[in-house]
Parts: sequence; structure tokens; C-alpha cells
Amino acid sequence: MSKKQKSSPALYRRQAGEEAGRRLFKILAGVFSFLLAVFIFTGTVVAFWIATLKIPDAGSLNDLKVAQSTKIYDRTGKIILWDIHSDVQRTVVPLADISRHIKNATIAIEDSSFYQHNGLDFSGIFRATLVNLKSGKLSQGGSTISQQLVKNTLLTTDKTFARKIKEIILTLKIEKKLSKDKILELYLNAVPYGGSNYGVESASRNFFGKNASDISLAEAAYLASLTKAPTYYSPYGNHQEELAKRKDLVLSKMAGLGFIAPEEAESAQKEKVIFLNKGQNSVKAPHFSVYIRSYLEEKYGKDVVEQGGLKVVTTINYPLQEKAEQIAAKYAKENKEKFNASNNSIVAIDPKTGQILVMVGSKDYFNQADQGNFNVALAHRQPGSAIKPFVYATAFKKGYSPNTIVFDVQTEFNPSCLDKYATSTLSSSSSADEAECYMPENYDHNYRGPVTLRDALAQSLNVPSVKTLYLAGIRDSLGLMKDMGIDSLTDPDRYGLTLVLGGGEVSLLEMTGAYAVFANNGVRNPPIGILKVEDKSGNVLEEYRDESKQVLDKNIALLISDVLSDNKARTPAFGENSPLSFPGRPVAAKTGTTNDYKDAWVLGYAPGIAVGAWFGNNDNTPMEKMVAGFIVAPMWNEFLTEVFKDLPKEDFEKPKNIKGNKPFLNGQWLGGQTYLIDKISGKLATEFTPPELVEEKVLTQIHSILYWLDKNNPNGGKPANPENDSQFRMWEIPVRRWAESANIKDQTENDLPKESDDVHKPEYAPVLKVESPKENQIYDIGGDITVKFSAKSKFPLGQADLFFNNNYLGSLNQEPYLFTFQPNRHPMSVLENSNSEIKIIAYDKARNKSETRIPIKFNF
Repeated sequence: MSKKQKSSPALYRRQAGEEAGRRLFKILAGVFSFLLAVFIFTGTVVAFWIATLKIPDAGSLNDLKVAQSTKIYDRTGKIILWDIHSDVQRTVVPLADISRHIKNATIAIEDSSFYQHNGLDFSGIFRATLVNLKSGKLSQGGSTISQQLVKNTLLTTDKTFARKIKEIILTLKIEKKLSKDKILELYLNAVPYGGSNYGVESASRNFFGKNASDISLAEAAYLASLTKAPTYYSPYGNHQEELAKRKDLVLSKMAGLGFIAPEEAESAQKEKVIFLNKGQNSVKAPHFSVYIRSYLEEKYGKDVVEQGGLKVVTTINYPLQEKAEQIAAKYAKENKEKFNASNNSIVAIDPKTGQILVMVGSKDYFNQADQGNFNVALAHRQPGSAIKPFVYATAFKKGYSPNTIVFDVQTEFNPSCLDKYATSTLSSSSSADEAECYMPENYDHNYRGPVTLRDALAQSLNVPSVKTLYLAGIRDSLGLMKDMGIDSLTDPDRYGLTLVLGGGEVSLLEMTGAYAVFANNGVRNPPIGILKVEDKSGNVLEEYRDESKQVLDKNIALLISDVLSDNKARTPAFGENSPLSFPGRPVAAKTGTTNDYKDAWVLGYAPGIAVGAWFGNNDNTPMEKMVAGFIVAPMWNEFLTEVFKDLPKEDFEKPKNIKGNKPFLNGQWLGGQTYLIDKISGKLATEFTPPELVEEKVLTQIHSILYWLDKNNPNGGKPANPENDSQFRMWEIPVRRWAESANIKDQTENDLPKESDDVHKPEYAPVLKVESPKENQIYDIGGDITVKFSAKSKFPLGQADLFFNNNYLGSLNQEPYLFTFQPNRHPMSVLENSNSEIKIIAYDKARNKSETRIPIKFNF
């Protein structure tokens, strides 16, 4: 066999191997090419898919407008009365206003490498991926703080691969656009902490009652523990033990990362942290806060109030509000047992600004069984006699005064009942029982005859008050009430003369505001509850402005204050030491009780405060038949006593008296015709009668005030025909009957004195004979001057007064009439040519007077 033939099989095997290698390479190349094409195709599809995803703009995070709740504050701007929100309660704060413990605790438990990574933690993602593969669903996220911020603000909560891709892309974008501190700030303001608490500031306030800047280490650990599962770890839920363990874990991680020392962690783990009761921090001064919210929603809209982050600084004095709420709750319990009066209300206003300082709308806002959320301060109810001061003020404007006289006698006011009235005995069983007739009674069913308007108002007498309303005019009275802030009384024809006894319906807020006008000397400041409103950027939307207006003459307001603070005048009705009086402190007050005993009021004021109080039942159930002085005045008094602890004492300015030109206007009720007599002789006064001895007398003729004056022009002439007034006979008949029962007889001009004063005549004036000094006698300024004189008169000399240059020196009342003085020891007015003067005024026992002047000179 040849050599060539021997090598053929080996060659064949080698060639076959090479061929197989080429075929395998082709196969592998084909597979690789296929895989490459699939990868490119898949990448292209994925890229195209990613490109079509609707991914929010990461840059918008920097200007993120998250929903913020509106905060209603007290007048200091520090106490939150109400944090208003829809589903999200949030207050955005800068990172600098967040405790470092909160920052570190959050980083420790949520993302320990936050300041090192670029937004993604790949080890965390790998762990989460393994868990997700095993479970077959996206149950783990391995999210960093940056990723959580994206989820909480820019994306939905759907657990899909598409959302995860968006999350990763957006996370990388915001890491490029925003600083780490900004990302942390946005996160802490957006993360949910449970319930409606979004953001760390809201959580801090509602869980601990403090700002995020003031949170302690242990509190911060609790807050950081909540973010993983706010509902599960809720401090009000069933997993409080698990929450405590997670809090300890947070502290351990903080120590491990060097944020705190191990000793600090151990101490914080042992610290007992108190969470506020759920809802405890929800709303303060609730009736007032709801009142303010209603105003805000009407002006700015509900969405703005719930999500716009308004800052509202109100007028409420919260410490005083708390006192008022405590006092109201106390008396509601007591009066329920004593008087069947279960609910109450208190309003306090600063008269000088109109700012509402206190508003208690009921004894307990949160007592739903008793309709506690119903705000009685805004409800319209009959005020009883509390409306009277406005009627009397209207009368004073017309020329009547506190001294004006009206007769407190049983009176029928409906002219349609005149016939029966004129022939009846005026008993309550006659015309008073007729439905169409109107014969009001006083609270004690007694009548006092002639009374001044001062006493009638101070003692809250009904019959004189109805007469005062008629004199003042219903429409004029309603006009003044409207000017003073009472807008509810809009139908004059409906009320009639019952208006003065509380025939209309008003609110406690508007009544207190109107009484504040009296307290402020006739100047009205409309009641207001807001000092400032700012938007979430700090722009001022509205601010308190002085809108004061003089709506009532100052002196009229002072007259009302003088009457309502006159404890002596009201003593016959209320007693000397009633709850309406404050010894040593001027306080004006007026009560009001409705005839059906469904409402009891006290309105009152001092120069720096106006306070209204109400008692009754929300369902209009009558109380026990007691006047307001017993039911509501003690509560009103106790609250004002609290007010006065911090309110400086201020006196009411004294009013100028209104003097009319008729006896009835000035306190004389015996008649309308006057004459003057000399007090010494008892005869008609003359031009020579000394003014201090002139006395005004009234010719006794008993008539009602309508006999003597026109009600619309009290200082005008006497009516020619009084019967033209529809009320004249209604008033006149009982007055004449009263005079008859009192055995008072009318006088005529024949009963006037016939003789004139014959005691006071010019010729009866004392005649003085001056012995010293001589006229124009010259004296040294430092020397003595002796005055010596004798007197001659019809009546014995009573007194001589001596003056030097009109400066009083002294008096002599018996002989010898001798007086020595030194000029330089007295104030001296030097006349021309160094002239001075000594004057002697002499009076006899009948007060006849003479005057003698002696000129003297001095050497200078």
C-alpha cells in the first residue's frame, strides 16, 4: 500500500472537522445575529414605548403646588383654631423649619444612603426584584426618598411595570434638577402620616400639638416610623406595640449611622411620648371657627378654603374664649336643674374696633344630642326688653330726656278698644282679654304712677316703654336700630307697639354689636371676626380696616350709658347688689325676658368691652317663670368679672343734661303751666328776686304727656286739639282716674299767688359806709391795708365778702366789720397808673345785695 493511500482517512477526518466547525460558526453567527436583531428590535420597541409614555415634567416639582389646608388662627396668629381641609391636611414649611431629628430619622429608616446615590438604590432594587419574582407581583419597591417623592406627587399609586419605568426615569431627572435638600424638603411636605395628615408640619401639630421645628428625638422617631404604613402603625390603632418597636428600630439606625450617640438612642427609647387625643387638636372656638369658615367660603370659594392654604388671623381672644366656654358649660348644667334652661350663648366685642373677642354659640359644640353645633349667637330670637335702650335713644334724639315724665298706669293702646276701655274698670278681665286689644303689664303686675324715663328704662317698666316707643316713633326707632347694626327688623307694620317689648327677632351678635355703639359714645364699628387673610405665598388678601362711623349723637349715647349704669335707679326692680352691678366699676346693663319665658338676655358694656349673654332651650321649650336677672345675669356677671381682670378701669364720660321747655320734659308731672315764686316770701318772683331764691312751681292739672305736647315736636307749642292724636284718650282716661284715686285736685289760674315779692327791692339793698381805706389812698406794696366799714339795711346784714382785684380775701358776718391784709401776699393785677381795687359785696338776711368798690394806689 502506498504512503498516500495510508494518509487519506486522517485527512478526511480533518477536513470533516473543519467543515463541521464552519457549519457551527454559521449556526452560532446566525443565532447571534438573530438575538442581536431581537435585542435591537426589542430595544427599539421599548424605546418607542418609553417615548410614548406620558411622563410628567420633573421640573414642575420645584414649583409644586400641593393642596394645603387653610389655617384659622386666634388674634395672636399663634394658636390654630381650625385646620380646614377636604381630604388633605397640610402645611408646607421650609427645610430650615423642620427639626434635624425628623430629617435624620427619616433618612435612617427610609433611605440611609440618600445623600450618596443618584436617586436609585440598585441593591435595594435587586432585593425587591427577588421578592417580586418569588411572589409573582410587584409587592416590593426598594424605593429611595427621591422615588417616593415622585410616587407621592407626580404619579398614581398603580403597581404596574409602566408606572415603575416612569418612576425610575422621573427619579433620575429630579436628581439632576434639584438639590438633595430640596428633594428632602419636598418629600417631608408631601408624605402621608395617616388620616388626613400630609406633611410633617400637619402631623407634628395633630399628634403632638407643636410645630415640626420643635419635635423631640423620640417624637421624630415615631413620625419616621409612620410613613411606611400610616394606617397599620397609627398611634390610635391596634398596632401600637409594633409602632413602638419600629420607633426603637429608627433610633438604633440613627445611632448606627452616627446621627445620634448610642446613649441618646437609649434615652429616647425609654422616653414616654404622649400623643394628643384623636380630634383634640381639630377645632377650637368651634362656633366662631365655623362662622369664619362660612364667611371665607362665601368670599373665596370652598375649593380655595379647603386646598388653597389660606392663613386667617381672626379677632378671637382665645384665653378669654376658653373662660367663656367653661363658664357657659358650668351655668348650663346649673340652670338646667334650677330653671329648665339647658343652653346658652356668650358674645364679647371690643367697642372701639368692633372686633369679636368671644363667641360661644352653645354650651357644647360637640354635644350632638342637644344640637350643640347650632350657633345661638347667630340665631334670630325675640330679645324681650333688651331692645328698649334703642327706643329710648330715639326719644332722646327727638328732645325727650331721662327726666321726661310718663304715667305708669294700666293702659289700653288699641284705639279700636276705646269704647269698652272708656267704660271699663281696666281690669285684666275686661279689654285686656280681648284678642284685638293690647294692654301690656309690667313684670311685677304693679304700676307706679308718674315716672321718669330714667326710672322706666332702668327698672324695665313695660307700660312707660310702650308709651316711649309711641313718642319716639316706630319707624324712627327702627331706623336708629339699623344705623346701629340691627338689620333683622325689617317690617315695621308687623311689630307695632310690641316692638319695644321684643316683638321682633334679632341675633345676639347684632345686639351685642349695637350695644357696643353705646359703649363707644355713638360710634359704630361693624362686628368683624378677621384681622388678616393671606394666601399660601404670604400675599395679603384682606386686612382689618377702621370703618368707624358716628351713627348716634355722642351725648345721646352718654345719656343711655348714664341711665343703664345707674344702680340706684334700677335698685327698686333688681336690688342694690344684683349681678348687674360691679361695685367700683361703671357698667351699663339691660335685661330682656320674653313673655313666654323662652328667651332670657343680658346685654351690657363698659367703655372697653360689650358683652351679650343668652339663656334658653334650642327647641323653644319655656323656662321657669323667672326674669333674666335670675337666669342669665349671674353667668354674664362671672364672665365680665374675668374680663375685668385684664381690662383697665375706664369711666363713662358724664353727659350734658337735655332741658326742655315744658314741665313734663324736665321731671314735673303735676301740670304743664308753670309760675315762679320767691322762696322767702312765697309770693310771685320779680326781676329783683335773687336767682337762687326763685323756685318754679307747676299749676296742678293732671293730664297725660300728650295733653301738653306734640309727640313729634316735644319742644314746640302745646297742641290746640290733643284729641287729634289717636292715643290721647287711651292715655288720658287712666291718668285722670289715677289722679282721682290719689285725691289730687286740679288747680286753675285763680289758685295762682296774687301778690308779688315785696322782700327784694332795690331800696332794700344794704348801704355801706367805708371808713378805711380812703379812695385813691396810696400804700406801700408790702404794708398792711385795713378795711373797716359799717352797714345799714332794712334786714339784718348776713354776710360781706371782700375781694382784692377780684381775688377773694375773706368774709365777715358780724360787727365790727374789720379786715386787714398785705397786698404782696395775694395775687395782684396792677391797673393803669398802679391802680388797684377793693370790692365789698354785702348781703342781708333776705339776700338783698349791694356792691361797693374802693380804688387804691401803690408806690413801686
